[in-house]
Amino acid sequence: MTGLQPRRSLRRKIMLVVMTATGAALLLSALALLTYELYSNRSAWVSDLQSQADLIGQSVEPTLVFNDPKAAQEALAAFRLRPQIRAAVLFDAGGRPFASYGADPAEAHPTTLRAERDVRFDGAELELTRPVMHAGERVGTVYLRARHDVMRRVLGYVGILALASAAGLALAALIFRQLHPAITRPVVAMADVSRRIIEDRNYDLRVVVPQGDDEVAMLVTAFNRMLDELATEMTERRSAEAALREADRRKDEFLATLAHELRNPLAPLRTGLALLERADHDPEVRHRMREMMKRQLTQMVRLIDDLLEVSRITRGKLELRRERTDLVALARQALEAADAALVAKSHDVTVRLPDVPVWVDVDVARMIQVLVNLLNNAAKYTPAHGRIALTLEVEGGTATVAVADNGLGIDPARQQSIFELFVQLDTSLERGAAGLGIGLTIARQLMQMHGGTLDVRSAGTGQGSTFTAALPLAEAPQTDAAASATRLATPPAAAGTIDIVVADDNVDFASSFAAMLRLDGHRVRVAHDGRTALQAIDEHAPSVAFLDVGMPRMNGLELASLLRGRPSAPPLMLVAVTGWGQETDRVRVRHAGFDHHLTKPIDFSDAQALLERLRTETERR
Repeated sequence: MTGLQPRRSLRRKIMLVVMTATGAALLLSALALLTYELYSNRSAWVSDLQSQADLIGQSVEPTLVFNDPKAAQEALAAFRLRPQIRAAVLFDAGGRPFASYGADPAEAHPTTLRAERDVRFDGAELELTRPVMHAGERVGTVYLRARHDVMRRVLGYVGILALASAAGLALAALIFRQLHPAITRPVVAMADVSRRIIEDRNYDLRVVVPQGDDEVAMLVTAFNRMLDELATEMTERRSAEAALREADRRKDEFLATLAHELRNPLAPLRTGLALLERADHDPEVRHRMREMMKRQLTQMVRLIDDLLEVSRITRGKLELRRERTDLVALARQALEAADAALVAKSHDVTVRLPDVPVWVDVDVARMIQVLVNLLNNAAKYTPAHGRIALTLEVEGGTATVAVADNGLGIDPARQQSIFELFVQLDTSLERGAAGLGIGLTIARQLMQMHGGTLDVRSAGTGQGSTFTAALPLAEAPQTDAAASATRLATPPAAAGTIDIVVADDNVDFASSFAAMLRLDGHRVRVAHDGRTALQAIDEHAPSVAFLDVGMPRMNGLELASLLRGRPSAPPLMLVAVTGWGQETDRVRVRHAGFDHHLTKPIDFSDAQALLERLRTETERR
């Protein structure tokens, strides 16, 4: 991981910045001080020399007025006491040398300076001129040239500043060494934690937050929060990936189970057909094969219905047809429906139900479906001659149905997962017809749609289990509604002959359905496309038309709309027969003009009920 190793440490970078800034500040200060010292010394020298020039000018003024060069020469000779004065020249008003000291008058002339009060530094020498005034008039000029020691003093000052700057840098380095951990330690710690996280994939590491509320503390706090969010996201992602893998595994198991469960009824159906071909003359064989085929066909329809049910529930397309009903009566109906499974394994069934009605607002068919599923599961996962108990209790505002058994039991770790799609308790090859693993999923979701709950309790594998379905109670109805809860799907006896048209592009279904209707004494015409069906309706004026929605040449929806759009059309009951059974499909069918909707594979008793209703209404007219 060489890419994660810093080429230069943060401490060195910060120290470089600090020392550079400190050095720049010291250098600027030194330059300012040197500049000040230089000008101060220059000004002092100029001021001193000007004072000397003014004094000598006052002393030689009379000599210029009275034209006494000798006296002026003696006055200038006093500069012997000032060795720094290298030369002094006195000029008269006309600019001619009048007296001099230490210099050739020809080499010094006031015109070499720019003005009468001019000052000029030339290397280590200083030159200046000062006018000699008498009664407000200039009578002469004093010229002085002196050697100054400004640069010597400045150089000495430079040495002092250099030592002071070095001491300042050393002090800054010492202070930085003591204070930099407050800044660098948290940052270095964050870098170290980042490196370890990348190398070790350990997202539990954190950086100690330094004291204070400055930007460094805020940075470390934000870094730790970022790690918290990252760890949470990583955990959620791992969980999601595990869930996806588990879902994919369950999907594969489901597809294999679906193929297995569909082949189970198909195998005896195929064998039964072959047996009927060879032993059709034997009434007993025909009877046994018919009963077997009914059972296997019912199993196939149940599997397909379960799949459609899951699809409708998960997409929110399932609508409940609630009504006030007696839960006791529903429990008895569920017990009757599951009786075959219970008797097949010789289970000892105990039933404890209240003697008075327990009123709930439920979809009768869906609630019976839930209870039957619980009873069938108890029968399936309990060894032969087991004990199963069905109880219904009322406490507070809740009715609770419990189905208990002494069967396989459920490991506590799996007691919630069994309500997930495609999860089965027993996935062994010896499980038999175990189903698709969606029954409990449907049952729990149906209970939740009713405002109730479905839960399970089990002490563990081999110790049985108890499923409890809880529902909110409803007020007792004003009229007796028990009849709605105890109705049984008994097909009415058809009476009277009805003219019927059956239209479906599935030739086998149309022919077999028409044959069943003819056995009830009805006159039936068969068509296999929409236009032929329209022709049959126009020619024979039937009372009922069973129309497939997806026919060629004119689909059932178009045909129904056409028939309903005719003025003064004779009464005609239109029944949609289709494999599309979603609520949106039912709405489309109603909008097209159909009176009823039957979903394939249809139960012939439903068709008989519609025909009986039509016959009854006709007789009333």
